[in-house]
Amino acid sequence: MQESQNIEWKESWRDEYLKWICGFANAQGGRLYIGKNDNGTVVGVIDSKKLLEDIPNKIQMMLGIVADVNLLSEDGGDYIEIIVNPSNFPVNYKGEYHYRSGSTKQHLRGIALTNFLASKTGIRWEDVPVIGVSVEDLDKDSFDIFRREALRSKRMTKADLKMSNEELLDSLGLITENGLKRAAILLFHRNPENWIPGCYTKIGKFGIGSDLQYQDEVHGSLFLQADRVIELIYLKYLKAPITYDNMTRVETYPFPKDAVREAFYNALIHSCWSSGIPIQIRIEDDAMYLSNDCVFPSDWTAETLMRRHRSRPYNPRIANAFFRAGYVESWGRGIQKICESCEAYGTDPPKYMVHSEDIMVKLTALSNIQTIDFKNSNVTKDVTKDVAKDVTIESLILSLIKANGSITTAEMAEQLDVNMRTIQRHLSSLKKKDIIMRKGGKRFGFWEIK
Repeated sequence: MQESQNIEWKESWRDEYLKWICGFANAQGGRLYIGKNDNGTVVGVIDSKKLLEDIPNKIQMMLGIVADVNLLSEDGGDYIEIIVNPSNFPVNYKGEYHYRSGSTKQHLRGIALTNFLASKTGIRWEDVPVIGVSVEDLDKDSFDIFRREALRSKRMTKADLKMSNEELLDSLGLITENGLKRAAILLFHRNPENWIPGCYTKIGKFGIGSDLQYQDEVHGSLFLQADRVIELIYLKYLKAPITYDNMTRVETYPFPKDAVREAFYNALIHSCWSSGIPIQIRIEDDAMYLSNDCVFPSDWTAETLMRRHRSRPYNPRIANAFFRAGYVESWGRGIQKICESCEAYGTDPPKYMVHSEDIMVKLTALSNIQTIDFKNSNVTKDVTKDVAKDVTIESLILSLIKANGSITTAEMAEQLDVNMRTIQRHLSSLKKKDIIMRKGGKRFGFWEIK
């Protein structure tokens, strides 16, 4: 018999070995032998009778559990066997939580401790109620975004969305009798960092090495971040060389938007927000890196992500709300969709790097983007500048609608640096041409390209 995950040998008894017993109880159970050396040879114990009385009492008093303590003999020597069963509740030694992993004892801290306690108690971090916050304190815009996207994706009906905010939160499992859950604060509060520091997204544009050229931080509810971050990246951080197919303006960005969006939504859903560290997006000319703190399933590897796997969201309440809004699927197909998007776009597949408490995905940029000047394009020579300008604006409006169907005319005017009447005129033209249509009202409505 050798030392293993469930077996440990010690030559003599010390009270600090209660930590090892604590680790066994918090894991799969195990046996601690007193009176054996590292080779498993019996060296004997002194005053075995006293130990048979002291050890069970100390285990019960210090750890609150009961273990079987037996006196055994081998080759003429006595040794003690301590049999520890796995505990259904967390066991601590002087306020410390220890865990047996492999042949080592680990002192649980930080994220690992949070998740251990959650697994033992059955209460997830996101389900803990936040005292002193009411439904009225939540953000109207965040609810509007949810209703708009849920209606557009047809994951919820108009009748469903007519319910009050409190009823909506209850239907999503975000309310307890003791108040709103942490997940509700993250999803719908304008300033969730008042209770959960670090729940925002940090974006940086880098040159060579550590050359940080400019950066942004996007704060607010997770729905506000989901609604704004991708648009910010594509409008501010990425350059799209312009080509013309006859009179159609074509903008080719270095990264497939669907892949970036899916990777970012995955980060929002799976982040371990208790760490206090924001999602970080590093953008370089040839690559984009998205990283977030997480607790990776112990039986998964980076290779597991690239194969078919079942959905195991770290934050199921948040994942369900994003699913109801139509942002994500519920079958663990997110990474598959990222791979398909990259393949269709002509870029390399995503590369995942898994560390002890965080995960990073690398997206590679297109390598063959070329810019074609307007004067060398296929636009007919006798088209006047005004007409060409009108066609360009309409193309830009279509690009904005494609990126964000809920964009307002005011936002279009600001982003294209034209007045509102110009935008309204082109929208009217596009509707008459049966290219776009408006669905829903002013509040929850959106544009759709036909």
